[in-house]
Amino acid sequence: MILITGANGWLGLGLAEWISKHKNEQTSEIRALVLPNSDSQKLRAILPNVRIFSGDLSNGSGLVDFFDGAEGARLIHTAGVIHPKKVQEFYAVNRDGTSRLLEAAASAGLWRAVVVSSNSPCGCNPHPDHLFDESSPYNPYMNYGRSKMEMELNALNLHATGRIEVVVIRAPWFYGPNQPPRQKLFFEMVRDGKAPIVGNGENKRSMAYIENLAQGLFLAAESPVAGGKAYWIADERSYSMNEVVDTIERLLENEFGQKCTHKRMRLPGFASEVAWMLDASIQKLGMYHQKIHVLSEMNKTIACSVEKAKAELGYKPQVALEEGMRRSLREIYPH
Repeated sequence: MILITGANGWLGLGLAEWISKHKNEQTSEIRALVLPNSDSQKLRAILPNVRIFSGDLSNGSGLVDFFDGAEGARLIHTAGVIHPKKVQEFYAVNRDGTSRLLEAAASAGLWRAVVVSSNSPCGCNPHPDHLFDESSPYNPYMNYGRSKMEMELNALNLHATGRIEVVVIRAPWFYGPNQPPRQKLFFEMVRDGKAPIVGNGENKRSMAYIENLAQGLFLAAESPVAGGKAYWIADERSYSMNEVVDTIERLLENEFGQKCTHKRMRLPGFASEVAWMLDASIQKLGMYHQKIHVLSEMNKTIACSVEKAKAELGYKPQVALEEGMRRSLREIYPH
């Protein structure tokens, strides 16, 4: 049995599609925890036999029913808050909600919980040629990064008690089908020449195509050696911001009939530093502004190595940037 939180979100749906294609004896029953009154139509289309439970990690509602009779099962925890209105939501869901979830899972006798974290607990690479690995120290980026760092620490401390096995998966910027509306906006910005390139655009970013990430999560749930460890899961290599934008532009024009302006919104490197100062000031007031936060990262290198996941989990990322973006665009511009 596999239990999934956030199952009708972007990553949750990607994981559901992976499971539907790679069923085994461990996936004979799938349970999904979704927010009350949320739309689960896509999830049911992917996994017709899924058992859907309504619950909210911020207050623990629905967890007793979700875990009832799930002794020995695997939990894959994809739910989380990335772009809230208020800073306190990071901690209420990412940290405290996850602790509440894992405590309930341990009490119900689940065998393992795979917890989705982020690159943000490690922050930004110290220099352009550096790659994060599993030995990299914590250096959290703003409150999102701190909430995920504290989530990781609490989860691994619970593992150390022996009550439940925990695996942490650090996922960078991901992309692929079932994407939220903000992805379409990004593609339109590239088409219309408004995609921001801060500095020279050669800063590297690790990205994870949604199917690659789902593979990593599934392997982490199954691997006998993964308990108590953290793994980076991403595409085989990182990409420069120039490569990301150039790839999207080329696909839009050559394969999806979108006329592109072939321009960029070029900003000096200090624009991200100004955005960082604004972001920090806004967050000190307890608020969060998505566009300012994203701009603050645009000149940063955030790149990781997936060698440990390949060696220990058997992780094999199958899709790279061009094909992944092709599939992403096909969802928005079908032809």
